[in-house]
Amino acid sequence: MSNSTELNIGNHHVEIDGGELVSYQVDGHEFMHQKGNPGWRNVDTEMFPIIGPTNEADFRVKTLKGTAIQDQHGLLREMNYGLTKTSESSAVFIKKYSANKVVLNSKYPNKSNEEKLSWPYDFEFQKSFELKEDGLEITFTISGEEGMPFMLGYHPAFMIRSENAKIFTGDRELTIPEIMAVGSRALQVPDTTTILLKDDRAVQIKTEGFGHFMLWTEVPNMVCIEPITFYPYTVAQQDLAEGFMYLKNKPMTFKVSLNPM
Repeated sequence: MSNSTELNIGNHHVEIDGGELVSYQVDGHEFMHQKGNPGWRNVDTEMFPIIGPTNEADFRVKTLKGTAIQDQHGLLREMNYGLTKTSESSAVFIKKYSANKVVLNSKYPNKSNEEKLSWPYDFEFQKSFELKEDGLEITFTISGEEGMPFMLGYHPAFMIRSENAKIFTGDRELTIPEIMAVGSRALQVPDTTTILLKDDRAVQIKTEGFGHFMLWTEVPNMVCIEPITFYPYTVAQQDLAEGFMYLKNKPMTFKVSLNPM
């Protein structure tokens, strides 16, 4: 059974599969990486409540409520979204987690030796899409126990068509080969809220709440432009807790806008 949701406004068309943005087209031009193409098996995902690897820390992360068992980029990606609202141009998806509930790790046993993941806090994670005349706005709303530690990263992949594609951030200009050369750690772009990807067509990625980006690809036909609250490779895996921010007594929101140009 298909979990596909379609949004339309003017010449903009979006397809969402179970909460995953699998297509964003303007005048028939596809901006998103496509499943089955070389590079990555997904099109987008979220990194929560941890960004980065944990294997060298025996998959353990310290919190005020005890030790959490987390694999790379957290456990949210192992959970399924539920669709709660939809209209011609918007959709809202939610994931709910109960403290200490076991979530099975899809990387086990081939890519991880940790079968079961858990987190010692309740939380609700909402992902909202709103298609507008000038672009697509994606809003993440996190609610739960006040004081819950977390990191948040959004991990969308964009299609690259030309050998001359470039990424602009402030006065910095980056090429796809430069990003590939960094490898699995991803290239850090600190203290940045806007990035421009110029290919056959250009798209601007603007953020609120994140503060930083990292860029990753291992192939020339796609690039992941990832808003993040913390770049995890500035500390040892045992010290990932240094990158936490903390939930307040009301929901916290983070936004990403994709604006074709």
